[in-house]
Amino acid sequence: MQLDGKGLLSGQASGAVLHADVGLSFMGGVDAASGLVLDHHHPLFGQSVAGKILAIPSGRGSCSGSLVLFELLMNGHAPAALVFCRSETILTLGVLIAAELFGRGIPVLMLDDAAYAELKTFDFARIDGGRLTSCAEDPGVPAHAPMPDLDLSDFDLTARDHAMLRGSEGEARRLAMRIILHTARISGVRSLIDVDMAHIDGCFYQGPAGLRFVRRLVDLGGKVKVPATMNAICVDRQRWRAQGVAEAIGLPSDDLADAYVAMGVAPSYTCAPYLLEPAPKPGQNIAWGESNAVVFANSVLSARTLKYPDYLDILVALTGRGPASDCYLDEHRRPGLRLDLPALSGIDDAFFPTLGYLVGKLCPNDVPIICGLEGVKASHDDLKAFGAAFATTSAAAMFHIRGITPEALDPDLAGVPAIAISHADLAATWDELNTATTPEVDLVSLGNPHFSLTEIGALARLCSGRKIHPDVALVVTCGRDVMAKAEAAGLADQVRAFGGQFINDTCWCFIGEPIVSGSFRTIATNSGKYAHYGPAAVGKPFHFASLAACVDGAVTGLMREERPEWLKAP
Repeated sequence: MQLDGKGLLSGQASGAVLHADVGLSFMGGVDAASGLVLDHHHPLFGQSVAGKILAIPSGRGSCSGSLVLFELLMNGHAPAALVFCRSETILTLGVLIAAELFGRGIPVLMLDDAAYAELKTFDFARIDGGRLTSCAEDPGVPAHAPMPDLDLSDFDLTARDHAMLRGSEGEARRLAMRIILHTARISGVRSLIDVDMAHIDGCFYQGPAGLRFVRRLVDLGGKVKVPATMNAICVDRQRWRAQGVAEAIGLPSDDLADAYVAMGVAPSYTCAPYLLEPAPKPGQNIAWGESNAVVFANSVLSARTLKYPDYLDILVALTGRGPASDCYLDEHRRPGLRLDLPALSGIDDAFFPTLGYLVGKLCPNDVPIICGLEGVKASHDDLKAFGAAFATTSAAAMFHIRGITPEALDPDLAGVPAIAISHADLAATWDELNTATTPEVDLVSLGNPHFSLTEIGALARLCSGRKIHPDVALVVTCGRDVMAKAEAAGLADQVRAFGGQFINDTCWCFIGEPIVSGSFRTIATNSGKYAHYGPAAVGKPFHFASLAACVDGAVTGLMREERPEWLKAP
């Protein structure tokens, strides 16, 4: 049997078909060293993508999927080919960079829905250009997909764009422009847009390939053209040695961060750049990586950014130009699915990440609008928590909440399909995020995304006059900028008096031994994002709960068994 599709990156390959009907985040979901699927929530959990024809509808979740796939391509554990049936930029970008800079490309195909469903019946397949053929066994065709020539005949480019492509502004910007334009073509757009600022997500160390890529840009004279900030990295740069972090992680993490600083990226080290000054303004075109930051910028701040794959963010920062697609354009910011909530009571801060996680699963690619929270006071911290959990399970770059987010105060919803969310749906999501089966807790993990000053203030009030259990640790991650404000306000000292600790520069997606001790049995968190990624990252069961419940658990060593009121139908 033969299936015909569109070769996003044409080439040849063969192998066993690994098929799923659920998108997969490579960051946190696939081991960057081996290709093993780590995501406990995914149907491919425990299988290896190495050497397979990997068929998934699209990526999802983290912008760092491109970084992980690039690492796999460079270490020889990547899929033989990628097959999608939805628009996919993040993983494709990882392949483009490996092909352009190092000749390590693999075929990337797009099938329509019917052909994609048919692919499920294939045991082995061979790919030739845009054609995929069923095989009785693997014919052993080596994976190969060279970068195509860059055809500019149908692009609308400025004189400066052409100058950068000629190398007039240096080799780093020439290479950056080539990859940006290839990405634009794959995305179906033929023009670029100016951006005013960037946030660089691919600055954390996952292996030698990422460091090699950034050093290449530095050696070619790369310098950012717009103000750029840096995401959280794998270590607390000021204290990783004192914390007992191994040099095998600490030293290359320092080297990678220094390389970005050498290109002019500010050493902000936070996954919550919207907490920095100046924050993006409504309507401002920016280029942000980090999935939670992207959806917050688009949805809450009403700025405009793509969900930038890691490495495309630094390339756009080098040139100041990005593909004029997706949420830069009005038509891609409109809701594609309406979600109606039931009557709710007793809403607390755990409600928003639970709902965000569920909405992302219901809207894996569409921009959702949530109805039923009109009149509810949702703070920026609530929307931050919602957006981080939503971005964990969805590939969409923004959301709307009617009556709350700025582009959904009085929306026209005529013709938008609707789904009703039930209390049972919320309860099932709560159960999915709570993987611990006993009430004990050894570590309370807070700050994924990084805590804001108001969150630290709320934590300090909950800790006031109390003491942590001697067998429990409570650790907060936050950016340096917020940390300085918390110190000045005396909030940090209040948390320390309780027995809590602070870590800067890194976040929970990267933290392991010795901070997450092997002796810890269970972890509690108020982050829907970390409740998803954590079990695979550190191999521990998780309690997911409100901030107040997490602090109570830190005091008693036991988490409440009572479920929140909003899970219960009236």
